[in-house]
Amino acid sequence: MNINFFMPTRIIMGEDCIYNNRAVLQSLGKKALIMCGKNSAKNNGSLADIVKALEANGQQYFLHDKVMSNPTLDCVYEAAEAIKREGCDFVAALGGGSPMDASKAAACLALNWVDKSAFFGTSFNTALPIVAVPTTAGTGSEVTPYAIITNDQAQTKTNIGSPALFPRYAFLDAKYMLGLSREITINTAVDALSHAVEGILSVKASPITDTLARESIAVVSGSFPTLLGNGEISLELRQKLLYGATLGGMVIAHTGTTAVHSIGYSLTYYNHIDHGRANGLVFAEFLRVIEAKEKSSPIRRIPGILSAMGLKSIDEFDKTLSSLIGKKEKFGLPELEKYAEQAMQAKNIANCIIKLDKGELLEILKKSIG
Repeated sequence: MNINFFMPTRIIMGEDCIYNNRAVLQSLGKKALIMCGKNSAKNNGSLADIVKALEANGQQYFLHDKVMSNPTLDCVYEAAEAIKREGCDFVAALGGGSPMDASKAAACLALNWVDKSAFFGTSFNTALPIVAVPTTAGTGSEVTPYAIITNDQAQTKTNIGSPALFPRYAFLDAKYMLGLSREITINTAVDALSHAVEGILSVKASPITDTLARESIAVVSGSFPTLLGNGEISLELRQKLLYGATLGGMVIAHTGTTAVHSIGYSLTYYNHIDHGRANGLVFAEFLRVIEAKEKSSPIRRIPGILSAMGLKSIDEFDKTLSSLIGKKEKFGLPELEKYAEQAMQAKNIANCIIKLDKGELLEILKKSIG
């Protein structure tokens, strides 16, 4: 048994965890660049909490609230320039995957400046310290060494990865999610579930990541009955989703994602479909292909995945998922062929435990959204 597991992020979870544990921030430097979107961090209270903690510590900060959804290189470079101009020692990322990923990329770039044309081909070995405060429960970026940035040249989203991108601290406080819509909560939950499932179906999976993934699957899928209803989504349930999403992040920090994400990137880039929803559109058909190919394999992973969800078949999963994400978008064959070709070029397609070719990816797309 060969295992290589590295998780340097200190995870601190609970209500008011930023302020109650503010002392840990003092070791990171005298001044922080706070990165977030224009409004969400102000509205959900995370910005006020990090500012309160920094001020209590006597630390300075500069607010950079210009991160957009699916951040571009321009967004990353603007933030890195602000880090250098303001003399910041560390970066505090508040938000979902977009602010956290942009913060990671900017924290690398600030210490390793390269021209935009060379960014995606550069190996980054150092970064300023990063503090992650997730305000959605899905991406898991608070515990991963990755940043996903929009790559207009390749017309997709591209992953940069380095151990330097692991946040030093992840503060998990579900109160920041109380104002999230049901749609956003569902989309991010589907993203979290896909991380855990794809982790089990990765060539890089290990007994440790499988254990984390099964727990993540059980916790996240256990929320689906409530998400399918019309009642209030409680703080307790949001805490469970946040916990499950972070476990999923710990999984893909070591396994990477696979074909679901490879396909999903194009759906998001070309059609501006929310990342979690994009994954959900092709999720069930991907599992059907893996299940069929596993029939000739001595190791079958799909039954264990379904068992962790409390389900007996992919048909049951497909029915639940369809109820969650609603009516699916439909696309013509030329578009689907383009998405399949783009997916084959994605680095994470190689992680899949069972190799898939372009024709198989196209069939997944046709049956899902054709």
